[in-house]
Amino acid sequence: MRIGDAAAAAGTTPRALRFYEQNDLLPPPRRTATGQREYGPRDVARVRVIRELLSVGLTVADVRDCRDRLDLLVEDTLPPYGGPGACARPLGIAQRRLDALDAEIARLTRLRERLASRMRAGTEPARS
Repeated sequence: MRIGDAAAAAGTTPRALRFYEQNDLLPPPRRTATGQREYGPRDVARVRVIRELLSVGLTVADVRDCRDRLDLLVEDTLPPYGGPGACARPLGIAQRRLDALDAEIARLTRLRERLASRMRAGTEPARS
């Protein structure tokens, strides 16, 4: 299928497919004689996995670190933790993202507390 059809089937846009390809998340697709990209069902399934991983807070760099194992997620045949074929760093990647999210939540919580405190005191927050 052509890029527009593949994007629609994966719930995204042609631009996103090109972005995933440029960032080494999606292997370069086959090309027609006229140079148009052609995608198959496995490509569409891989894009869905990429989108799911990005939607839970992983970054493009995080997904790229385990791009060689994305097909295992497509097939739903993840190897046992630490077993042959297992991604060497999945927990490190996830833990790094959780730590970053926790730090951001803590920062936002402190900011919220400062603002709420000023509002209770009846003072306007300082402008930046």
